Amino acid sequence: MSTTEHSPAAFDDNQLMAERRDKLQAIRRQGIAFPNDIKPEHQAAQLFEQYDALSKEVLDPQGIPVSVAGRMMLKRVMGKASFATLQDSSFGPSGGRIQVYITNDGVGEALHADFKHWDLGDIVAATGTLFKTKTGELSVHAKTLRLVTKSLRPLPDKFHGVADQEVKYRQRYVDLITDEAARKRFVARSKAVSSIREFMVAHSFMEVETPMLHPIPGGANAKPFVTHHNALDQEMFLRIAPELYLKRLIVGGFDRVFEINRSYRNEGISVRHNPEFTMMEFYAAWWNYQDLMNYTEQLIRDAATKACGSLQLSYAGKAVDLALPFERLTIREAIVKYTEAGERVDDAQWLLAALKKLGLSEDKNRLSGRSLASLQVLYFEETVEDKLWQPTFIMEHPTEISPLARANDQRPEVTERFELYITGREFGNGFSELNDAEEQAARFQAQSQAKEAGDDEAMFYDADFVRALEYGMPPTGGCGIGIDRLMMLLTDSPSIRDVILFPALRRET
Repeated sequence: MSTTEHSPAAFDDNQLMAERRDKLQAIRRQGIAFPNDIKPEHQAAQLFEQYDALSKEVLDPQGIPVSVAGRMMLKRVMGKASFATLQDSSFGPSGGRIQVYITNDGVGEALHADFKHWDLGDIVAATGTLFKTKTGELSVHAKTLRLVTKSLRPLPDKFHGVADQEVKYRQRYVDLITDEAARKRFVARSKAVSSIREFMVAHSFMEVETPMLHPIPGGANAKPFVTHHNALDQEMFLRIAPELYLKRLIVGGFDRVFEINRSYRNEGISVRHNPEFTMMEFYAAWWNYQDLMNYTEQLIRDAATKACGSLQLSYAGKAVDLALPFERLTIREAIVKYTEAGERVDDAQWLLAALKKLGLSEDKNRLSGRSLASLQVLYFEETVEDKLWQPTFIMEHPTEISPLARANDQRPEVTERFELYITGREFGNGFSELNDAEEQAARFQAQSQAKEAGDDEAMFYDADFVRALEYGMPPTGGCGIGIDRLMMLLTDSPSIRDVILFPALRRET
């Protein structure tokens, strides 16, 4: 008569934890409760790759010695024989799991009896020989067995549904234990970030590190987090972008620099936004925004190839083709292509009325006094963004909302700037950099006035950055790419929280 240990979900967790703590106390009385002299020599994926194709008749007589360890995810007790499934950190057809066969003859009657009281979630080590069961499952016939770490909390039985989603984010360690797809998602993220770093270095970019604590927040229109530095006795800001420091390095003579950085913005939380996020910014002397678009296209393709093995992706059930040339449209061209505006796109009064119909207001959205180019941006954001499913560069953003970008020589009301959209979301922002120190000072002054007028996201005047430009910066192109959003695309994840190991959450009460 066989018995199977079921998940304890139907029982009271406090009672189960009390039972497990009692077991731990008994282990402590016997000796070392948490040994650290175990060195497993093999992982499940490696063993399956090497030996799973061998038949039982070929494998069993060889008596191949192995040493494995992992978290016990399944357990079956059948009198004089038991089975345990251990899960390690490897990936393969078995999902990083391998079965251990425990018998009185193999490990001794006393140890086998102890094993029967071990719990799911315990971390266990075993040595023994490989064999295949009657059903053909690659397994380890245990010769030694050790309880390495006693698990005091029971693992969940089921880990899905809306109610569990926040638990997955809040207790990521449990998510990683119980969901192989989650583990694979973060491995894919690590590979993609590594590939991006390799791609940059291969193209002669130097990786650098710039401050995360700024005396003046700059490099983006965003609301910063504020802190206080006790030793300096001054207000400091968590960086909203590394841009101004990276451009200082261009002034200093480093022609190509990049930083994969954590940045912080004290703004909303959504499926697309987390207060702290990862992006890469890179700057190249002697490049303009056209060069940046060409390079960014290559970079995205390289990351997708190395993380996914293909340029034909699927996101939310819809195809995304990264192999085709990324479309390039000005804001005006995108509005004409994707809406019914037609030539009315050049009529400021028509745009103003259309925006009001869409729910924007004079007070909240500060519609009054906006230029035609600025009204076109608002209309684009409301009507076009979510239609840009395939990769598209949107170009020529208004100068008044692009304080760090070089103005177009023929049309100074717009800048040599682009934003990259995929799946209706912004993935990157780049432009020919403004290197005219006097013009930059005037732009900062305008931003300071906007801040005084109540715009929390307007930039501060950065006198040191202006001073740096006064020494002279060569023509430069710079771009920032949202790593978290890119990972959402590459792993087909609906929320940014799915690709951040520990997303920001409200404190537990």
